Amino acid sequence: MIDFLYDRGNLKIGIVHIGVGNFHRAHQQYYTNLLLNDTLENTWGISGAMLLPSDEVAYKNLHDQEGIYTLSVFGQSGEELVYRIGSLIELIWAMEKPNDLIERISSENTRIITLTITEGGYNLNKETGEFNLGNKKVVHDILHPQDPQTVFGFVAEGLRKRIVANNVPITILSCDNLLNNGDSAKMAFLSFFKVQDEKLYNWAKDNISFPNSMVDRITPGISASDIEFLNLKNNTNDKAPVYCEDFVQWVIEDNFISGRPNWEKVGVQFTEDVKSYEFLKLSLLNGSHTPMLCYPAFLMGYRRVDEAMQDSRIRKLLKDFMDKDITPNIIPPATINLENYKETLLNRFSNSAVSDQLERLCFDGISKFPVYIMPSLLKLIDRNQDSLRIAMGMAAYRHYLKYKKDDCNVTYEINEPWLSTKDLVYIEDEDPTNFLKLSAFKNKDLFESKRFLTDFLNMVSSIKKNGMAATLEVVIGT
Repeated sequence: MIDFLYDRGNLKIGIVHIGVGNFHRAHQQYYTNLLLNDTLENTWGISGAMLLPSDEVAYKNLHDQEGIYTLSVFGQSGEELVYRIGSLIELIWAMEKPNDLIERISSENTRIITLTITEGGYNLNKETGEFNLGNKKVVHDILHPQDPQTVFGFVAEGLRKRIVANNVPITILSCDNLLNNGDSAKMAFLSFFKVQDEKLYNWAKDNISFPNSMVDRITPGISASDIEFLNLKNNTNDKAPVYCEDFVQWVIEDNFISGRPNWEKVGVQFTEDVKSYEFLKLSLLNGSHTPMLCYPAFLMGYRRVDEAMQDSRIRKLLKDFMDKDITPNIIPPATINLENYKETLLNRFSNSAVSDQLERLCFDGISKFPVYIMPSLLKLIDRNQDSLRIAMGMAAYRHYLKYKKDDCNVTYEINEPWLSTKDLVYIEDEDPTNFLKLSAFKNKDLFESKRFLTDFLNMVSSIKKNGMAATLEVVIGT
């Protein structure tokens, strides 16, 4: 086991992270732990904040261990490295102690707020990209600024106190899978500030920076059996272990208004060209995950990614998607060999030691389609290129949501926290064309493209009549 070497008692908290999930603990904490081990920097300890009632178990387990946990990193050839992570210095569960989070944001020592709040957490309208001011919790926070419930309300209240206490600028760094995630975060927070507190809005325009970033590391969910397995394997007694693949990447726009850790010393890449990295990763990795892999594979009866990748039909689908649907329409960064990148992705998906869950990839598809798929699909439609594979992926998503039964006649529950009332009506509608009115992909181009619309309707009919596997075989030409 690779233990941390620094004295946690001497660390100052310079970062507040909101959303302490498995990915954050395998990614940002991993990099920060490496940096603290390798340098004399002591101002970048992390305070981890959790906002939701569902965070209670994770909070208590980590709190009992003073934020210390183990990270198991599994390579594709079976090798394993285990790290004892100590960079999570403080834990705050806002349901229990909301003022602790507000005070931490207001502290002069806090220079960066980082976020992993999921794609849907930014509360942006999927059709217009504008901030949804009608969200019930947002409305509550606008009317009751001293009793926040949302990430926007907590940050706003913390910043008001910060202005009075020290007036030090701050950076908000999104670590979520959104194209131009810094710009999206800026849109969300400034829109909220403008309505709730115009004085704060005017301060924020000059005193908050919002860097764009791209994050990458496959990190599965953790079950009770996973915890037992990891503790037995590592000879530990960790209530909150996490595991992930060995591949890791973080590309960040160097736009930090109040300083930052020297993460580049441990492999983080700072660049002015984040957008090309973002689109490459979101369209190839995330687009392959959702929808091209997860919904067809799940409907075929698979529950693990590596198991699905052993099916040559699924592997061919993903390779065709990458080669034919994405590659012709992207310009990769100069540092990236595109063919190697795509082959690496297929190998990462096949990593049996990680064995990611398809259920995790299926989660919250309504928030993922606008980011991972729609930009690529609209390019294909605009250029009158073949979009059959994506049409199949969207038809598989409809079948997954509507019928809740796979090819093997096994039923399942869906987890879609951001579906609207209108979305639910369109899903239940027997006319498949109305499914294309979902907030995730409502766009007139889908209805005006006879080629795409015909493919989508044929795929809907085929999956219902013949099953997912038989439909996939037609699409890949077997």
